[in-house]
Amino acid sequence: MSEPRIPTIDLTPWLGGDAAARAAIARTVDEALRTAGFLLVTGHGVDPALRSRIRESARAFFTLPVDVKQPYAVKVGGRGWLGPGAEANAYSEGTETPPDLKESLTFATHEPFSDPVINAEWYAPNVWPTEVPELEGLCEEYLGKMAELEKQLLSLLGEALGLEPDFFSRHMDHPTYGFNINWYPGTDVMGDPEPGQFRIGPHTDFGTVTILDRQAGKGGLQVWTEEGGWEDAPFDPDAFTINIGDLMARWTGDRWRSGRHRVLPPPADEPAEELMSLVYFGECTPGTLVESVPAPVGRVAYEPVDSHVYLREKLDSITVDQDLS
Repeated sequence: MSEPRIPTIDLTPWLGGDAAARAAIARTVDEALRTAGFLLVTGHGVDPALRSRIRESARAFFTLPVDVKQPYAVKVGGRGWLGPGAEANAYSEGTETPPDLKESLTFATHEPFSDPVINAEWYAPNVWPTEVPELEGLCEEYLGKMAELEKQLLSLLGEALGLEPDFFSRHMDHPTYGFNINWYPGTDVMGDPEPGQFRIGPHTDFGTVTILDRQAGKGGLQVWTEEGGWEDAPFDPDAFTINIGDLMARWTGDRWRSGRHRVLPPPADEPAEELMSLVYFGECTPGTLVESVPAPVGRVAYEPVDSHVYLREKLDSITVDQDLS
């Protein structure tokens, strides 16, 4: 099979290089997002030790007894613990599958909004588990790094389209970013996979830009390309995996494709395999009107949409009904 067209971009010359180097990077990004919707980025300056400490702290929570975790249980879009069976991401494609084989800790924007209507739907204080008190400080440091990286990436994306550098970033003054720590334990915790069951079922992300810090594994990330079908995503321990979501694809008039992906279940020859991903979902400021970039840059002129009406419909589509009481 051919390799998916997912290049590795070193951000160092983008941030400090000359015009020719920056233009070459922008062209590479444009081509990658027109094919697979994914990139790897290095030169981001985020300390790998910070990422390791977050994983260690989160694992200490995930391995607690269920009755200790249960008070933190929430539904998709909440702040807290998403237990087994809470999500089925393939639902967003209209495919009914068994629930995803994972647990998550979920956090979101840390500053309330001035509009009480927006606040009621899109803001709630983050709930940090008292059993792992160090997690809050580690995540807040990490999220500060993610906000900086997202701004750099959005500037790069604007120039990759031949637009002004703040074309996207000016709509991110008070975003409803999300942050998931996804734990993918082995079959000793989750049980044997059912037919058609994944750690995360096939889907595209919903928003603008996703920044993923992942671990390599046999039951790991796969990316869909028209040329090769499902293929293992390339892995670099120093790199973040970047993909764009449905809203960004719509914004570009389908010039760029929302990267379709899935996470495989634990492999039969290594059923105890355990992985953890740190996933930052970049979003807009609520009320952003997303209008497709016109031709010749864009290819399809979609009806303008309110970014958060769109996101709410998508989040609702993957929620598995369950009683959290």
